[in-house]
Amino acid sequence: MSSELGKEYFTYIRDVLRLKKGDKLILFDGKGHEYSTVIRDFYSRNVCLDIIRKETIKLPATHITLAQSLPKRGKMEMIIQKSTELGASRIVPFISSRSIPRPTGTRATGKATRWRKIAIEASRQCGRGDVPEVSEITSFDEMLSIPDSNTLLIILWEAEPELGIREILTDEKHARVNSFFIVIGPEGGFSWEEIKKARQCGFISASLGRLILRTETAPLAILSILQYEKGVFGVPAD
Repeated sequence: MSSELGKEYFTYIRDVLRLKKGDKLILFDGKGHEYSTVIRDFYSRNVCLDIIRKETIKLPATHITLAQSLPKRGKMEMIIQKSTELGASRIVPFISSRSIPRPTGTRATGKATRWRKIAIEASRQCGRGDVPEVSEITSFDEMLSIPDSNTLLIILWEAEPELGIREILTDEKHARVNSFFIVIGPEGGFSWEEIKKARQCGFISASLGRLILRTETAPLAILSILQYEKGVFGVPAD
């Protein structure tokens, strides 16, 4: 069985990876399948491959949705990249009351398209068998309506006086939860009105500890914690 990759991969495979006719190449389709291939030839800025074997990659049992309020100065690109590496299943960019960037229309669509490309590249680089879904930019209220049932809903809030993420994850009633919806605020944090609204929608407000993390640091911290407890950094839950 043969396949063609298309001109968008021609330069990368030939000039960056410096692969030649007859070299082996491992591909993935972003849906949990991996293909062992051999390069048959390069022609017309195309790459023709012979598919030797197809394998199904076992995907993590833990499903993590990261809802990230838009940060300033292009930080979202780094958040998308690192969240992909740390196993986020879905990334939902949203605009909250204190968000400074507020793209709309074609500008918003263009940003989402670029972020999806970054997620694909990050998945390829880290060897994931899938690519996280990157949603269109949405509003705070619309974001709150996305989660389905059987998902643990957490909104990180630096002013939370009582409950920390450790207490939530060690609570026996959450021991078998494998689906998480985590909400991160912008540089200025969430307003009290937003926290109240999130709580009314079933979210638990939680602190990551005494230190106040930057908006681009918080998602990496919470994803690392969840992956250690439930995912690729530890033994997956039964």
